[in-house]
Amino acid sequence: MAGSHGERNGDIHEKTQVQVEVTPKEHSVREEEKVDEAATSRLSTSSGSNDAEKANGFQQPFVKSDAEKTLVRKIALTLMPLIAWTLMLQFADKAALSVSAVLGIYEDDDFTLTGSEFSLLGSMFFIGHLVCQPINNIMLQKVPVGRYLATCILLWGTVVLATAYCRTVPQLMAMRFLLGLFEGTAMPSVYLIVNTMFRRSEQTTYYGIVTMSSAWGSIFAGFVTYGISQMGHQRGILMWRWNHIIFGALTMLLGLICIFFLVDNPKSWLLRLTEEEKAIMEERTKDNAVVRQKKVKWDQMLEAVKEVRFWCICLAVMGLNMQNGALQVYSVLFIRELGDFTPGESILLKVPAGTSAFLSVVFATFVARRTGQICLTGAFMATLSLVGCIILTVVEQGPAKLVGFYITWWLTGSYSLLITTIGSNVSGYSKKIFYNSAFVVFYTLGNFIGPLVMLERQAPRYTGAMIGFCVGNAVAIAAYLLMRFIMAKENKDRLANPPSESTDVALDLTDKHDRNFIYRL
Repeated sequence: MAGSHGERNGDIHEKTQVQVEVTPKEHSVREEEKVDEAATSRLSTSSGSNDAEKANGFQQPFVKSDAEKTLVRKIALTLMPLIAWTLMLQFADKAALSVSAVLGIYEDDDFTLTGSEFSLLGSMFFIGHLVCQPINNIMLQKVPVGRYLATCILLWGTVVLATAYCRTVPQLMAMRFLLGLFEGTAMPSVYLIVNTMFRRSEQTTYYGIVTMSSAWGSIFAGFVTYGISQMGHQRGILMWRWNHIIFGALTMLLGLICIFFLVDNPKSWLLRLTEEEKAIMEERTKDNAVVRQKKVKWDQMLEAVKEVRFWCICLAVMGLNMQNGALQVYSVLFIRELGDFTPGESILLKVPAGTSAFLSVVFATFVARRTGQICLTGAFMATLSLVGCIILTVVEQGPAKLVGFYITWWLTGSYSLLITTIGSNVSGYSKKIFYNSAFVVFYTLGNFIGPLVMLERQAPRYTGAMIGFCVGNAVAIAAYLLMRFIMAKENKDRLANPPSESTDVALDLTDKHDRNFIYRL
């Protein structure tokens, strides 16, 4: 893990020495846990510091100045459009395979593609995604994040474009693997940038936007591919190949733009900071404590592995993404098998699924911010997704089955809050890196397993897979509730027995050892 202890630019995983805006959570923690009044009073009157959330609990409500609000808007307007387009095209590119099923890939004269090979194509992407992670973790600490991500965008755009010229199934397999390899850099890089640029109290909103961008990608890709389905096999090129050519070219263009204009650190010249804004940004950087550490602290990673909370997150993300991976690959084909739809109609009927995913993240983000209840909101979203899976399992045919398909995409809201709980509740540089790496690994495993359980002999109902997805949602619900119980119990103890001194961020304490750290439930 390279880097200097004093550096604060473009690195992943914020430390936890932060200030927070007042939310209902500050009050709900005390009321729900019935903390001793005297302990709460001592906590509230202890000496203030820049580290209001970590060093002294929640006793010093932080209120942004007008100048900082203006700065946050500037950061958001400069950074988030490129982040959104990156994730939109990332989703569109990896989902290009699913729409290929109704754009003529099975009818291609250059090769004969079976249903099992189609499933394997879906899983090859996630094998590449998995292989990417250890390499990506090193690269994120060695090179400027913005340029690195932009280069990877350019490379995966090239891969998507090259896929249009594949003439054999092994060539398609290789392209899907490379696509997963390069796209695997996107989410960790984006999390790093969001952690660096925004306060912890702001991150629920911006993580929500990150997740919503994938849903926007589904909607955007749906309308573009519908247009492609109407143009036919122009110039002797099959529609599925046109789909890859168009999205590949768009992604390459985005990569070139990001090389020059993607902000990846608080001191970027692209932000055009005034002297006042530079001072505010310095405080925000101290607040987030995103400090590079050269030394890998293996004891922090071992601590993570021993935590029940770690395995709750891993199992929840895998359970939710089995369903995610399968429905992404099979979505258009699945919809077509629900009724007598044309290829164009099947593509358009996929658009509401993206809309459903988008609305689920909006709803989850809004409720979590207003109530301060991340885990309960996540469990509720997973429950809605479970209802959708049950409908797909028990309903044989008809409009109700299509409605169930759309409801299943509310898993996206639950998934987005898993990201938030890591960002908000894990401290210690090496520990946070390990948590995020494990998150991506289990995300990849879920997406890899999902398409493989969609057995061809069970089409069109795929009963076995749907039952498995029901179990995955149930595991996510249980994991959220167990995490909340563990963190609430620890909060009660810490609020009742607060330390007498604030925490020095330079110590790089984990959330377990920093008794000033208060978990966001």
